[in-house]
Amino acid sequence: MTHSIRRTLLSAAALALVAGPGLSSCSQEADDAATGEATGEAAAPLEGGDLTSEQAKNAQALLKKMSDYMAAQQAISLSYDSVFEVVSDDKQKLQLAMSGTVDLARPDKIRTTRQTGFSDTAMVFDGTTVTFLGKGQNAYIQAEAPGTVDNLIDQLREKFQRPLPGADLLVSNVHDALMEGVTDIKDLGSGVINGVECDHLAFRSEETDWEIWIAQGDAPYPCRYVITSRNVDQAPQFSMTVRDWKAGGSAGDFAFTPPAGAKELTVEQLKELKETADLPDNFSIGVEQ
Repeated sequence: MTHSIRRTLLSAAALALVAGPGLSSCSQEADDAATGEATGEAAAPLEGGDLTSEQAKNAQALLKKMSDYMAAQQAISLSYDSVFEVVSDDKQKLQLAMSGTVDLARPDKIRTTRQTGFSDTAMVFDGTTVTFLGKGQNAYIQAEAPGTVDNLIDQLREKFQRPLPGADLLVSNVHDALMEGVTDIKDLGSGVINGVECDHLAFRSEETDWEIWIAQGDAPYPCRYVITSRNVDQAPQFSMTVRDWKAGGSAGDFAFTPPAGAKELTVEQLKELKETADLPDNFSIGVEQ
């Protein structure tokens, strides 16, 4: 089965969402359902949201506290489960699920893994060289990318088209990265993620809505992150739930040793390392409308 879909960049997610051709805006029926006009019912708006309100200031303070805590951690490791949604050309919303790990040593080392139903990959960056490994294909690519993890995140997205899921949570200044373009903020109180009580915050920008659940207490790390693409039909989402959070100590070794028999490809052959792509082979990108 082949699904024809169109890619639309979800800026805050650092991960591509996709939609079917001709679905850049919702149909009238979808608009009516979303606003309650079809049923005569509408969701009551939440109060507060003004960027200068006390609620908004408190939410920003909680986000800044998380950002400062994250920046202060020289070594971070975590596991995650994430889902990103696609909308097919017949308006069916589909979910692609994956799990992975991240080991980060500031300022210039990171190692990640990602497992999906169609791939098993790893990426290693030692401050100078980035390596992409497709375990199923037993092939890898290395490229020079000297600099910090922040710089690598930009290159992964713009140069290699291999963005990290939830990358904005890994930069050195999470607050500024997430707050760019925000026009509305809500403090939604408490929520519980994997048994951890969290502060639940919601933000809105021109193109996206996003929510974050931040662990309460002395280690305010991000427990869950959800982004909704508002301007795409069916409002596809990206979600990421963090497990096994650890901070401090050592993040381990960032040297890359090729597996036995692994084939080295050139950077120009990155598309041939299909495992590192966001989509399985039975999906195709539709034409932009």
